Order: sequence, then C-alpha cells, then structure tokens
Amino acid sequence: MIKAVSFHELAELELYEAAKYYGSKVSGLGLAFLSEVKRATKAIQQNPESSPRIFKAVHRKLLRRFPYSIMYSIIDNSIYILAIANHKRRPFYWQNRK
Repeated sequence: MIKAVSFHELAELELYEAAKYYGSKVSGLGLAFLSEVKRATKAIQQNPESSPRIFKAVHRKLLRRFPYSIMYSIIDNSIYILAIANHKRRPFYWQNRK
C-alpha cells in the first residue's frame, strides 16, 4: 500500500543541503542525489516494513549511490522522514526529532 510521505523540517533541510553540495562538486550530481532519494522513498512507500528498525520505531533505508540513509517512522497510514542522514555524521543525532 502506498502511504503518504512527510518530512521533518530538518530532514528536508538535510536533503536540499546535500543536493546543493553534490551539485557544487559535479554538474548533475545534485539532481542524481534527489533522484536516488525519490527512488528510495517510493520503495519505502511500497513496502515500509522492509527496511530494518534501528532505534525504537525508526527504520533505516540505505541509499544506493550515496553515503546517506533515510531514517523514517511509520505513523498511522503515513511515512514520516526524520532524517536524511550522512553516514559520517554522529550516529543517532536525529533520535530526538518528532
């Protein structure tokens, strides 16, 4: 079942900052990052329980081409993205987001 997706405001900021960073390094790479996040988000929508739980009710979906994960929770009939987390950042920095 496809579920609605919403982003924590800081997760949205992380998404666009990462895309901007990649876009500044190589032309088109920022768009490739956004495309990969979109692909992963659609996969989450189609099968939200397929990604492992890593902290309480938070799941982690690894991105394929980039060192990032989508941290999300399933709330009622929707997906709530808590973080677009770089693998080099402090682990679980996002755990207090609601």
